[in-house]
Amino acid sequence: MRSIDILIAEDQHLVRGALKALLELEEDLQVVGEAASAAEALALLQRQSVDVLVSDIEMPGSSGLALAEEVRRRWPGCRLVIVTTFNRRGYVRRALDLGVDAFLLKDAPSEQLADAIRRTVAGRRVIDPELMLDALGDRDPLTDRERQALLLAAKGYNTAHIAERLCLSEGTVRNYLSEAISKLGAHNRIDAARIARQRGWLY
Repeated sequence: MRSIDILIAEDQHLVRGALKALLELEEDLQVVGEAASAAEALALLQRQSVDVLVSDIEMPGSSGLALAEEVRRRWPGCRLVIVTTFNRRGYVRRALDLGVDAFLLKDAPSEQLADAIRRTVAGRRVIDPELMLDALGDRDPLTDRERQALLLAAKGYNTAHIAERLCLSEGTVRNYLSEAISKLGAHNRIDAARIARQRGWLY
């Protein structure tokens, strides 16, 4: 029986090592690559094909969800398994929208992760029912542009720099930020970013 080749993208070295060790206890699973960031994962995928990408969400640079979106576009045959510490509605909904094949919490039993990987390779989707129901209860109100502007604001960029990064006018950026603040019931752009991040809508 051919083994299932897996790439792990996880910025915490100890967690990445533990995931690798647990998965390689299974006879049919083989970890063929490890990455500490989305950029490293993409570079590895350009050199080696894998069956399954197992990725964290919160990593330096691009998030695991942004990585999943890029992998889905460039390597549509690669199965996407997200593992995260954070049970946030926005994360699950975004993962569903991207067509992620499995979404699990890191405290799930290791055999559950191994089983999820096998099921995704067989063409099935694996998402915890409670996470699914929770995700359906709270929709992300932000547009893509509002989210982009808010994300840059959270990183400390002022309106002029945000406008330059997004190739927009400063007035348009102010409008996007104002809309985001209003939708989230926030006091200012930083408060809006905090609320959006807590709900998993900023990634």
